[in-house]
Amino acid sequence: MEGAIQVSVICNTYNHELYIREALNGFVMQKTNFAFEVLVHDDASTDNTAAIIREFEEKYPDIIKPIYQTENQYSKKVGITVTYQLPRAMGKYIAMCEGDDYWTDETKLQKQFDALEAHPSVDICAHAADQVDANTKKLLSVIAPRPQKCIIPVEDVIMGEGGFVATNSLMCKKSLYYDLPRFRKNFMLDYTFQIHGALCGGMLYLPDNMAAYRFMAVGSWSSKRANDRSFRQQLLEKKQRMLLELDEDTNYLYNEVIKMRMLTNEFQHFFFERDYKQAFDKKYKPVYMKDGFVGYLKLRIKSIFPALNGITRIFKKRSK
Repeated sequence: MEGAIQVSVICNTYNHELYIREALNGFVMQKTNFAFEVLVHDDASTDNTAAIIREFEEKYPDIIKPIYQTENQYSKKVGITVTYQLPRAMGKYIAMCEGDDYWTDETKLQKQFDALEAHPSVDICAHAADQVDANTKKLLSVIAPRPQKCIIPVEDVIMGEGGFVATNSLMCKKSLYYDLPRFRKNFMLDYTFQIHGALCGGMLYLPDNMAAYRFMAVGSWSSKRANDRSFRQQLLEKKQRMLLELDEDTNYLYNEVIKMRMLTNEFQHFFFERDYKQAFDKKYKPVYMKDGFVGYLKLRIKSIFPALNGITRIFKKRSK
C-alpha cells in the first residue's frame, strides 16, 4: 500500500453501534496493491459508535480517518458527503459504504479499481450484493441486475431506481462530483448518484457478490420509508420533480424512459398505500400490464386478497 492514495472510502455513520464494527472490519480487511483511505464521519452519535471508531483509528491510523461531530449536522440540513467528506478525499476513486452496511470480499476494492482502470470511458462501477435482515443477517434476496460482467445502459439505471444496485457496491471517479447537474444537486440520493454516474458511458457492472446491505436497520432510510406515510408521499413528490429536472438536464434524450419511470413511481405508491382504485386506473396500464396478463393477475390477486401474501410466505418457509 505504498504510493499515492487511489481510493477514498466514504463512510457516514450515526448511532450505528450495532453495525459499525462489521463495516470497519470490511474496510481494513481489503487487500490491494494501492493505497486507500477510509473517511469516517460520525454525526454526533449518542451511543457507542464513536468509541468503536476510535478503536479502529488507533489500530489503523493510516487507513481510518474519522471526523467526530459534537453537533448533529444532518439535522441542520448539512450535506455530509459534499461538505465534510469530499474536500478531504485524496483518491482518484470514491467508494461508498454507510455505517450500517458492510463488505464481504477482501478483494472488492482491487476488483473495482482494476475494472474502472480498464474502462476509462466509464465513470461508475457496481457489483452484486446480498440484502440481509438488519438484525439476524438472514439472506432476504440478492441484488444482482445482470448475470454477467457488462456495461448497463443509463436507461436501465433510470428504470431500475435506487434499489437497482446496492449503494455500498458503488465506486466512481471522484471527478464525478466536480460539476453536479441540477437534478443531482437538488436531490442528493443514491438514485441520482447512480443516474449521474451512468450518464457517461453507462454503469460498469461486476457479477461478483462482495457486500451486504442491511434491510430495515434501526434509523435507516428503508425503515423510515416503511413506517412513515408522510415521508413516502414527500419522497414521491421529490422523485417526480427530480425526474422532470433530469429530463430537462439531458435535453429530453431519455424522455420515454423517464415518463415510464414516473408512471411506475405513481403506481407503486398507490399500490403500497393499498389505494387499489387509483393504482389500477387505466392511466397505469403500461405499468401493470408490462409482464403480461399473468403478471397483472398476480398483482390483482395481491390487491384483493392481501392476506394471501402472508399465507404464501408461510407455506414457502415450511416447504424448505
